[in-house]
Amino acid sequence: MATLTFLGATSTVTGSKYLLEAGGERLMIDCGLFQGDKELRLRNWNPLPVPPASVEWLVLTHAHLDHLGYVPRLVKDGFRGQILGSPATVDLAKIVLPDSGHLQEEDAAFANKKGFSKHTPALPLYTYEEAVKSLEYFRAVDGLKAQELSSHFSLKFFFAGHILGARMVEVTVRENAKTKKLLFSGDLGRFPQLIIPEPAVPEDEFDYLLLESTYGDRLHPREDIGPRLASIVESTAAHGGTVVIPSFAVGRTQELLYLFRELIEQNKLHSLPIHVDSPMAIDVTHLYEKHEEDHDLEFEALEAQGIKPFSPPDLHFDKTVDESKQLNEARYPMVIISASGMATGGRVVHHLERCLPDHRNTVLFVGFQAAGTRGRAIQSGAEAVKMYGHEVRVRAHLETIENLSAHADYGEILAWLPRFPKAPGRTFLVHGEPKASEALRQRIAEQLHWEVTVPTYLQQVAL
Repeated sequence: MATLTFLGATSTVTGSKYLLEAGGERLMIDCGLFQGDKELRLRNWNPLPVPPASVEWLVLTHAHLDHLGYVPRLVKDGFRGQILGSPATVDLAKIVLPDSGHLQEEDAAFANKKGFSKHTPALPLYTYEEAVKSLEYFRAVDGLKAQELSSHFSLKFFFAGHILGARMVEVTVRENAKTKKLLFSGDLGRFPQLIIPEPAVPEDEFDYLLLESTYGDRLHPREDIGPRLASIVESTAAHGGTVVIPSFAVGRTQELLYLFRELIEQNKLHSLPIHVDSPMAIDVTHLYEKHEEDHDLEFEALEAQGIKPFSPPDLHFDKTVDESKQLNEARYPMVIISASGMATGGRVVHHLERCLPDHRNTVLFVGFQAAGTRGRAIQSGAEAVKMYGHEVRVRAHLETIENLSAHADYGEILAWLPRFPKAPGRTFLVHGEPKASEALRQRIAEQLHWEVTVPTYLQQVAL
């Protein structure tokens, strides 16, 4: 009997992993890192319930770490199958995964140097070299064409509208003369989009839907974010401060550059230095320009006019360590866009260490901050946060712009679902914290009368 097992993204927005088994074959959808609370992070060190060597295929919805960041560990532990994703997802993985391995090595080395780890020595989950090695198993598949994997599994892809290369994945499972269709939403994007196509409405009927629920209990503000973004920057600059934006290198950084260019071109924001201090975000920006198959019509029209969508005036790409250090010593008004998006690591932590104690500065959150992350602690009003083994006071001005989220809110989800040709036989809500998932479950059940379940960690379902 074919089965589906939830290996992650249950009661949390991270660690997306799902295992399908049919006819003695195993297929995984996504392979993400757990992030946030220590209890979740420790799961990254637990062995999978099945040997990685027994998994023939891994299909990726997109290239955020909570969906593919565990891949190097999977390969390290024995996986030798094919890793399939859209062309942009595979290109992004070549940037994201080595960077992740490098950061984990850096964090472990720093913990050992400062002696604030409980482990002696502190070790990375995987290394830079192990991340590079894992890329040998990646294969780009034509983004929207059906893929026959075996007599038991076949795939179809649909635009998910989340980030460059993001796809929903339809899996057809065949066993014992029975056929079941599942749709994995991955992370579902917004309506409308700035750069990439909106989420598609699949034409097929499904027996099972796995639907993200990150914002299952919230609505994004609907006002134009441009004036608010400009106001935050102008106000901070007037006080001689710096705006630090912890930003995801994939997706959010590119949207910010697009918006800053637009605001300055329309004379709604005075030009000032805008620094992207993230080698990965810089490389990803070039990929956004390259992958035309993921551009929407408005983006294509700008390029046709000779406009560079991601190039506001006075833009600086700070790629080297020396450039980053010099930036951290600067004291003039500017914007710093730096990874990671939840302030869990990377160069943004150094900027926060400098800027948080000064009331003239602003920390602007532009994406979801998972429970247990440094970003959530700052956003929630912590008086101090721990960085590099010591407490850093929080005196900077704090702002959040939720409109830039790459995740659909519950209103957008509830407007999208009725466009399906038929209600799925059963819907599972994943990739959400408990309160959000339960709120969305109730809304879907009450408004659409669908059968909706919030699965638990390691739950297995017979298909």
